[in-house]
Amino acid sequence: MSGELGQPQAGPSHAGLDFPNPERNRAGVPGGVIRRAGAHGRRSWIQKVLEQITDSPLQWVTPSEVVPVAVLAVQRYLLEDEPRDTIPKPPLYCYDVTISDGVYQEKCYLDPSLNFLVYKNILKVGIEMKISRVSCLYNEKRLGQGILCIDNVHCGETLEAISLETPFRNSAHEEVPERPLRGGKSHYLALWNNEDPYGDIWLTNKQPEEHNFNNTKIISLSHLEMTWANRRNFPALLVRILHKSKLRYYGKPDKKMIEPYQTFLEVADSSGTVSVIMWNALCPEWYKSLRVGLVLLLQDYSVKKSYPFRMQPLPVDPQIKLISTMEICLNLRDPPTNIIIIPEKQVKPEWRLPKLNHRFITRSELDDMPENHICDVIGILVFVGRVQRSKKKENREDFWSYRWIHIADGTSEQPFIVELFSTSQPEIFENIYPMTYFVCTQLKVVRNDTQVPKLLYLTTTNESRVFITGHRGQPYTNDTKVKNFIHWIKTRTDSEEVKNTVIGGYYPYPPVPETFSKYSSSVKVESLLTAISEVRKEIEDLQYREQKRIAIQGIITVIKYIPHASATESASASETLRNANRPSTSQAARRENQSQERDNNKRHQDDDPMSSQCFQTAYTSLSPTKKKRILQGPYAKLVPVPQPETSAQTKGNKPDMPSIFQRRESASTSTAGKARKTISDKWESQLWREKKFGLIDHLHYSHVYPESIPRKFIFEQRKFLTEQFNSQPAKYIPPEGRPPNLHDFKSARSLGHFEVTILGLNHEIAIDVAFLPMYCPEDLRTSQIDTLLTCMNYSCVYPQDGPGNDTVAGPRALAGDIIKAVSKLDRVHIVGILDICNLGNNKVEVYLHRIYSPTNTS
Repeated sequence: MSGELGQPQAGPSHAGLDFPNPERNRAGVPGGVIRRAGAHGRRSWIQKVLEQITDSPLQWVTPSEVVPVAVLAVQRYLLEDEPRDTIPKPPLYCYDVTISDGVYQEKCYLDPSLNFLVYKNILKVGIEMKISRVSCLYNEKRLGQGILCIDNVHCGETLEAISLETPFRNSAHEEVPERPLRGGKSHYLALWNNEDPYGDIWLTNKQPEEHNFNNTKIISLSHLEMTWANRRNFPALLVRILHKSKLRYYGKPDKKMIEPYQTFLEVADSSGTVSVIMWNALCPEWYKSLRVGLVLLLQDYSVKKSYPFRMQPLPVDPQIKLISTMEICLNLRDPPTNIIIIPEKQVKPEWRLPKLNHRFITRSELDDMPENHICDVIGILVFVGRVQRSKKKENREDFWSYRWIHIADGTSEQPFIVELFSTSQPEIFENIYPMTYFVCTQLKVVRNDTQVPKLLYLTTTNESRVFITGHRGQPYTNDTKVKNFIHWIKTRTDSEEVKNTVIGGYYPYPPVPETFSKYSSSVKVESLLTAISEVRKEIEDLQYREQKRIAIQGIITVIKYIPHASATESASASETLRNANRPSTSQAARRENQSQERDNNKRHQDDDPMSSQCFQTAYTSLSPTKKKRILQGPYAKLVPVPQPETSAQTKGNKPDMPSIFQRRESASTSTAGKARKTISDKWESQLWREKKFGLIDHLHYSHVYPESIPRKFIFEQRKFLTEQFNSQPAKYIPPEGRPPNLHDFKSARSLGHFEVTILGLNHEIAIDVAFLPMYCPEDLRTSQIDTLLTCMNYSCVYPQDGPGNDTVAGPRALAGDIIKAVSKLDRVHIVGILDICNLGNNKVEVYLHRIYSPTNTS
């Protein structure tokens, strides 16, 4: 418990802080010792505040001295209902915040009124924080135990480095496993979702062990199905794991469950396949040790009638019977289940356990796959988007975590586009980056052939599993299509640096249909249109990394072109990154870091033939046409076909533009130069001039932050780039040396962006939003409104075949064409599809995804 305060005594007391008797110090928490700063050392601010509380007649104080402390951890858990709570509440998540004053660390309870600071990622690890009011919350069931509560804070800037060497003032906070300060829950949850296992209660040490079957009675699944209702005791089951689901957390404040988790295993023997449900405390003990393909001996289980509304995944072998009338239940008690992992070398052929049959498809085959088809894929990651979150239900605190990725397999010019939700594998989900060999199973096909352009992507299911390392020995390595992919990797010998992979940034997918009527039928929301007066509340309600799509009505009154910051972006990034890579440490430490980096690189390549080196050579060996099109999606035409850099480009003297634009300009340099002189970067309607000073509210959300710009991936900086586009961690991780700046990495797009002002239909409220023209399939010099609307639709993932595709205007000329086309929408009522994104730390962006004019609303 935090802030252990000893039993109150008469008169002034520093109970729990200055006890001379060490044994008495341990009374607060079993095994806990309250440390006190030495008389000659720097005085601890935490200790002074605790002394101030114990001397105060109130249970809260304003510290006499407010000094900055560092935030080392922000940890979340579910708080049980207090005895006085008679009406059940929705889940209430609490946060423990670990701070350091440079002398001691202390785990504190964050007052729930400040939870919004975590929701918005304002209070986060690594920052400086000033605490201006604290209180003490006593545990009345234990003698002399109190928790230091944070009631009022000011969150400051991110610190360059924080020492982790300072000890906890209360040694009980160092005990393993970690325990929350309040409530009966025994563990912390992942900070941003409930699916990921988090903390030291999740074991990974279960190993196969040989078993003597002489005295073990085995029953087949089909026989058990026929007889279970009349049995009281069940013989053992010998089965192979075919599928493993992600975790489901079902904790609620009014339920006294210690570890309320559930996961499904689909297991099979020679007679059939059935669902096995693992409950509660067995999940932390076994979940991370069980993997698809293992053979299990299950004893002392229970059987119940299956839940009628759950859809089981299809069996790996269509000839195996799908048993859907019963479920096998594994519990720590009632009865206590006995699980044994049987070594593969002990598995006998006469057991006739089913083999794993994967459903790998190539990208060239995807076009012919039906809606909802389940498949597995293998390939190289060529784009990895930032982690995003979406609410599971409105007015709740639970979120899904997901990201978009592109996978290339060499069979098509187009990649797999995958919506990758968290699969309860945070060690993988948080460590994927481009140029990585990637396997994902149990993906579902999402398609809409009636939409223009056609919608086609893959999304994860409840049973999806992801693999990025340790491929040797996995069952899928014997699959023919996997072998073909490996052969494709191994036959590439080029060593040119990969320039075409992209990481992070705003990713506007999936695209919306071409007409508003189709959009209306495709969305599942209570209210299709959002009044412009309600947009502010929609924005304020967003939590960290939450992205939401809304539709508003209005009139476009202003559009302004903001050029790409070429001077900054195209500076010699390689030199900047080389300097940033050098830790500000001694030469010995620097050599140690370099040695460790070499070891890491070697480990990364140990999974040959699928090492990163192979990925680089395979990807760079593609033809220029395939390279350009392998990154289909919003970033398809943003990545240049690699060309030799000129000295001017290297020095940053020329704007960073894709080669398709460079070719266009070189072909008509004089014409383009003359055109630039007459291009206007801004258009403002007469209506705006009349109404802008009489508005009751003007929302400004057109700024594009650096983390929303997709960056060209640099393999040597993979750790830094991966951290930038992951979610904020729950615990502070010291940087290795001096980290680079995100600005040092070249943008994967060069067109700049537009600031667009939309005026509400009642002319009282306006909103500024950003528009990023990622890719345009036609030459916009036609200045047609329909062409503009096509460009302002991010559904231009796959380019339409046509003569215009090879003649794309330069950025400045393109901007002029868009502005000219928008001016033709003067006073036209449009429907704007907006993507609103909360990046955390008070950074919110609103993007114009698509506009529907009267010509395409029906």
